[in-house]
Amino acid sequence: MTGNLREYNQKRNFERTLEPEGTTEDTKEGLKYVIQHHMARRDHYDLRLEWRGVFLSWAVPKGPSYNTHDKRLAVQVEDHPLEYRNFEGTIPKGEYGGGTVMLWDEGYWEPYGNADEGLSEGQLKFVLYGKRLKGKWALIRMKAKPGETKDNWLLLKEKDEYVKTDDGISEYTTSIRTGRTMAEIEGGEDEKIIRNPFSMADVQLAKLVNKIPEGEDWLYELKYDGYRIIAFVEGNGVRLMTRNGNDYARRFHDIASSLIDWAKDKAIVLDGEIAVTDPAGKTDFQALQNYMKNPKAQKLTYIVFDVLALDGADLRGHPLIDRKEMLENLMKDAPKNLYYSRYVRGKGKESFTAACEAGMEGIIGKKADSVYSGTRNGDWIKLKCSKRQEFVIGGYTVSDKKARGISSLLLGIYEGGEFVYAGRAGTGLSQADIKVLEEKFEGLKRTEPPFEPAPERRPNENVTWLEPELVAEIKFAEWTKDNLLRQASFQGIRTDKDPKDIKREKAEDETQPEIYSEEAEKPMDINANSIIIEGIKITNPGKVIFDDPEITKEDVIRYYEKVSLRMLPYVSRRILSIVRCPKGVSEACFYKKHPGPGSKGIITIPITTGSGEMEDYFYIENTSGLISEAQMGTLEFHIWGSLADNLEKPDMMVFDLDPDEGMELSQVREGVRDIKSILSELSLNSYLKTSGGKGYHVVVPLKPAVDWDVFHGFARRVAEVMEQKWPDRYTSNVRKARRAGKIFIDWIRNGRGATSIAPYSIRARKGAKVSMPITWDELDTVAPDGVNMSDAIMRIGSIDPWKDFFKNDQMLR
Repeated sequence: MTGNLREYNQKRNFERTLEPEGTTEDTKEGLKYVIQHHMARRDHYDLRLEWRGVFLSWAVPKGPSYNTHDKRLAVQVEDHPLEYRNFEGTIPKGEYGGGTVMLWDEGYWEPYGNADEGLSEGQLKFVLYGKRLKGKWALIRMKAKPGETKDNWLLLKEKDEYVKTDDGISEYTTSIRTGRTMAEIEGGEDEKIIRNPFSMADVQLAKLVNKIPEGEDWLYELKYDGYRIIAFVEGNGVRLMTRNGNDYARRFHDIASSLIDWAKDKAIVLDGEIAVTDPAGKTDFQALQNYMKNPKAQKLTYIVFDVLALDGADLRGHPLIDRKEMLENLMKDAPKNLYYSRYVRGKGKESFTAACEAGMEGIIGKKADSVYSGTRNGDWIKLKCSKRQEFVIGGYTVSDKKARGISSLLLGIYEGGEFVYAGRAGTGLSQADIKVLEEKFEGLKRTEPPFEPAPERRPNENVTWLEPELVAEIKFAEWTKDNLLRQASFQGIRTDKDPKDIKREKAEDETQPEIYSEEAEKPMDINANSIIIEGIKITNPGKVIFDDPEITKEDVIRYYEKVSLRMLPYVSRRILSIVRCPKGVSEACFYKKHPGPGSKGIITIPITTGSGEMEDYFYIENTSGLISEAQMGTLEFHIWGSLADNLEKPDMMVFDLDPDEGMELSQVREGVRDIKSILSELSLNSYLKTSGGKGYHVVVPLKPAVDWDVFHGFARRVAEVMEQKWPDRYTSNVRKARRAGKIFIDWIRNGRGATSIAPYSIRARKGAKVSMPITWDELDTVAPDGVNMSDAIMRIGSIDPWKDFFKNDQMLR
């Protein structure tokens, strides 16, 4: 069904008026919206909403209002063609609607609810993403009076963050497109908006290298993991252009809106990367993929690193250092989702090491005096911390060992015009990814392989060939001698790149840049079956440890490498009990508190047990010990409450709030506040962390001054005080039968030989949750199992919530 433009065409003489002749169309770019200020026999505003190939149109005599108390009459008129969104000018007198028409606002709209039902029932609610009108609005049809032939509605502003106490439109007296007033349009004056000197630009590309240039001639920036976007801003319009020529202004409308507001009518062309960033500034490509599936799931940032034109002047011939200085000045007051990409002059090796240690993708080097040529001429270079690039999907396999869905993707690149097989990716595919890919593959299936030559089929698998049209981001360990990928992992689909442009990224010497560890003093090395991290050989790095989300052994070890500086103060030189899951959490895990034969990176210590016998226990001292344990399959680290140096004088008391099944989280949080208040009354500072499970842990640092019996007894009395003060809420009894509807205040883990999960430790449970230190202010926003591995890595980039933990000198009295 399409709209009806018969009435529109019958009312107009197109030999006299410059209005577009009415034809229906489908823009396929989201639903467009426009408001035109129309100075005809009566001054009014025309609201037009795209629906089913036409503009549904209403004449609003007083114009829209941001004030929720204003009820604006909106008279529905004939449908208009979508081409009418470009009409601005004068309709000759004597013609229907004769007078001056200004393009007053434009953008996109979204109905919430079923739009057809809303139109039929006379209640259409929608969101406007305009330049001047934003937020939630509603059209409500009025009951017709006797003799009325017009369809009268009311245009209302709904409550949201954009509401104002006045109408909020009086300040807008010029055209959104041309900057002209009504008088200037009527007088036929030229447009007043400054135009950019070019409408398209090839992006400057970086060459992959492994040798870092020295000297002050190079500027170094972080390499960001997102979509490369050239932004063209003119007046009140913006285009966000990808490398393959698509305009993503609709998809990234928040960024587009911020650019328009920030530019303040300046004409400007910017180069940057749209990405999802964490508090430390690290970009997350998977999070960007989630945004593409669900725009409400993430917040975007446009990281701007170059300015190519400003107010009609082409700046591409200016030296980069001058463009960067100009850009920095321009962006001093930019909105938070527009970020200036800073640089370091010289110090390439230090910049690369710092980027890799922070878990970034790598760095980009740029010659300080280079012009913007739009080529890959060596003026820009890139160094990657790990191997990663785009590949084109040419098929997929389904193994008879897999119950359902895709088992691996068959990948290719273009070489000399031929589509060449590059290997397969069998990890990194979640069930959600498989579902999306299966839908995309449905229309791309073909009978013959697209590769030249075709790869051999493996036994017990079915292969489906595809047209090579989908580009995937792939992380991998290395290229083999046969030019195939090893340990390739799917990271996401890219829609911003042309498949024909996908070639092998190849540095001159094909070696990995050296990353030196302060501790091991050895460069990272990669071979066929293992990798070296912190000087420790990691076997089977691609082994899947967690299924949903899929997390490999390498991911676990790199997590512990990244959090080691935060984690070691609580783990180093404390007796450990560990949980190992060498085959992953879906298989049997086991608890271990004694050192075994061949254990590396640990220190063995003999300890007298409660029965008087001597047994060997163990601890670690540094990052190498942490990595060595993780290499052996260790996921969980549980610690004693005392240091090995002062074993009989505990210094860390832990209260675990263990709620009964089905208890509301609000009750658990109330329990945390109650125990904090009890400890505060005893003049004891306490700290909070998630458990990675059902409850929270409240931790008290202490001066090692009393023995285990006193320590243990004090913890028990705190639990008993809570039980006596609030008997209907808490119990100090370990028996499950006694905790129905209550929280067990677990004080028992404060005895000699008992352990508690270490801060920053992963839990060997679905979802790879982490026992994470948090601030007291975060109690109501972070759930006990609300921090996973990726969340934890993001959080360590911000202020340490336990930074004063070891500065406490408090004692039990």
